[in-house]
Amino acid sequence: MRYETVHAVTYFAPEGRSAYEEAGLRGFWRGYFAGRAAPLGPVDAAPVTALFFSFAPSMVARALPDVWTRIAPAQALRARRDGATAALRALLPDGANGLAEAADLAEAAADATDCAGRALGAANAALPAVPDAEPLTRLWQAATTLREHRGDGHVAALVAAGFDGCEAVMLRSALDGQPAEYRPPRGWDEEHWAATQAGLVDRGWLDDAGQVTAEGRRVYAGVEDVTDRIAAAPWRELGVARTQRLAELIQPIADAASAVLPYPNPVGIPPLR
Repeated sequence: MRYETVHAVTYFAPEGRSAYEEAGLRGFWRGYFAGRAAPLGPVDAAPVTALFFSFAPSMVARALPDVWTRIAPAQALRARRDGATAALRALLPDGANGLAEAADLAEAAADATDCAGRALGAANAALPAVPDAEPLTRLWQAATTLREHRGDGHVAALVAAGFDGCEAVMLRSALDGQPAEYRPPRGWDEEHWAATQAGLVDRGWLDDAGQVTAEGRRVYAGVEDVTDRIAAAPWRELGVARTQRLAELIQPIADAASAVLPYPNPVGIPPLR
């Protein structure tokens, strides 16, 4: 999705990484957990494990609550916002057209999110607007709100389909053919990974070789369908014409942003093309 690629510069662009490091957070995952959890306030590991869903509890516990001894949530919010804005500014040509219109449309979509039952989406939607923010800042925050809104719904769909966090990572990695890119970054040890694979074989979602079965594909396709349907409210509110216009405006921005994302990457964003 275009807006998810725009959001992800905060994790992978050098300007985003530098902003976290300058704020006192060295290492990719400290910046990731602090920046993404900051809208929730100085939370402990348990709610972040639940909301982020696919990380091993032990990995989350290594980051939280320790990061709040290094940086306050308000500082983490500034670092992620400033780093993301700087990253997008560096990626786009001077005087790029349509940025203000794209930001206005993305904000209109983000304002239309129904965040009932969606803690990360709600926390981002509730952040106060930055006075006199430039269009890239507004666009990035709106993209982030939309990304977390959809992500909350995806977690709900996974839970409803009977997945736990490790099972979701394993089936997705098997679908993508990238288990080495998914297991270690999410913190699951080999023993738990092997037990999860055996469980998915028993359920008929993987075969003995670890390949996704037709039933596994059917189940995961159902998850994606539910995710799409319950994420559609902002786009219905925006309307077909304005949604298409936003897609046109954000495409070159997302294309530029994709240049700084590794593929495959530890957050599972696929290539745009």
